[in-house]
Amino acid sequence: MNFLEERILRDGIVKEGNVLKVDSFLNHQMDIALMDQMGEEFCHRFAGKKVTKVLTIEASGIAIACSVARCFGVPVVFAKKSKSINIDGDMYVAEVESFTHKNKNQVIVSKKFLSADDQVLIIDDFLANGCALQGLISIVESAGATVAGLGIAIEKGFQIGGQVIRNLGYHLESLAIVEAMNAADGTVTFRPQA
Repeated sequence: MNFLEERILRDGIVKEGNVLKVDSFLNHQMDIALMDQMGEEFCHRFAGKKVTKVLTIEASGIAIACSVARCFGVPVVFAKKSKSINIDGDMYVAEVESFTHKNKNQVIVSKKFLSADDQVLIIDDFLANGCALQGLISIVESAGATVAGLGIAIEKGFQIGGQVIRNLGYHLESLAIVEAMNAADGTVTFRPQA
């Protein structure tokens, strides 16, 4: 069992509807030492890749992406869920559906922050159905850039997202893969990883 699985067992809360609450340490209140540990682990798992940018989606993936980017010594770009007056010029746009929020958003990245020369490591906190990752992949491909890999903190292995992304041929690394959850007794079962 790895450090993130241990933390999920200690502080995660299983709720009805296949919801795993990790807001006390990952995506509301953040344990920065844990973020740094995740960043180092992703850096280790993608050590053979020439990463020039780390890409995530606002908001929960940003902290993890920053820790990863620090390890690689590269910038973080995050896809915004709404256009603001601060964003000008041409943009890459993708529509993504959120499992957690049960809604669709158009996410945008300014074209000045991704180019065909980039080797992009995509980072996010959760993977359920894979819609957010597919949207970020389409943005990278629209830029003519290369997806160097995809790093996920927590993958819901009982949902289709991980299988879909792996079947597309991408290098996907998840720090914790939840195989099953039981809201009645609060148990979480992880998929063994090498």
